[in-house]
Amino acid sequence: MMGLDISSSSVKMVELSQDKSGNLVLEHCAIVPLERGWITDGNIEKFDEVADAVRRLIKKSGTKTKNVAMALPPSAVITKKIILPGGLSDQELEMQVEAEANQYIPFPLDEVSLDFCIVGPSSNSTGDIEVLIAASRREKVQDIQGLAEAAGLKPVIVDVESYASRLATGRLIESLPNQGQDSIVALFEVGALTTSMQVIRNDEILYDRDQAFGGAQLTQLIVRQYGFSLEEAESKKRSGELPDDYESTVLRPFLDSMVQEVGRALQFFFTSTPHNRVDYVMLAGGSAALPGLTAAVTQHTTFACSVVNPFEGMEMGGSIRLKKMAREAPSYLTSCGLALRRFMQ
Repeated sequence: MMGLDISSSSVKMVELSQDKSGNLVLEHCAIVPLERGWITDGNIEKFDEVADAVRRLIKKSGTKTKNVAMALPPSAVITKKIILPGGLSDQELEMQVEAEANQYIPFPLDEVSLDFCIVGPSSNSTGDIEVLIAASRREKVQDIQGLAEAAGLKPVIVDVESYASRLATGRLIESLPNQGQDSIVALFEVGALTTSMQVIRNDEILYDRDQAFGGAQLTQLIVRQYGFSLEEAESKKRSGELPDDYESTVLRPFLDSMVQEVGRALQFFFTSTPHNRVDYVMLAGGSAALPGLTAAVTQHTTFACSVVNPFEGMEMGGSIRLKKMAREAPSYLTSCGLALRRFMQ
């Protein structure tokens, strides 16, 4: 099974396998950009164009796999943890979940795709279990299923983007000192239009928040400064073919704004929780690898900052172009998390 991540600016896929020793192997990964307006706020506005982009992505990647895990944005999914009595049969559990879900979901249940999983024993009440419910409007689920099917793929799993990126980040946190136990990690995913922040400790979410700031603003600055078209600006931004004064007149002010946004988001976290520090800041997304960004974040916030490479510690399959993959790695966090679902029972 592969992971397929559809965002407002691109479609990305990752396929992983395991070798005989159980090490993860990156078999295939690819990115195809989408034009602005094809997907807005998680809604697919241009179905045929996006489906065509997915088909091109699959061809470009060279994969023969058909099964696919996909994800919806957190804004399209209602998640809720509830406490239920332990020892219920599967059928009883299902009935209880449906009864509880009715209280939290503002739509008729027959218009909703609903799932749940048992998280574990409740920490507060003995004999009870903690259950996570996830629900989305059925049409949202059908939209992304339809995209996969239009590209000749078989959708097997629909996840939540933030859960998938957390799963991929979990591997990296385990490689921190003391396997990342009790470390507070602030994960920033810089998308085209939105930067999302999740603060994680021991697999628990302490805080999350989205900010309307992203890599598309850098593209706009390039357009304004040099008079390129949006497409030209985007491709020159990716390839680095920009005028000599680009760094001082465009990139530096953008980096300063981005560092301010990261600092502001951390301040919101500190003022809304008992915490006053984080141990690590991790940056993902297309703009995360901009030169000088991690050093600027560390200088501004005083916290250690690194760029996420979700493929760290993996073996590389024969079709992977290492230089290209290393450059694009921070963009693959969500698709890598989706691909990891293959190994979860």
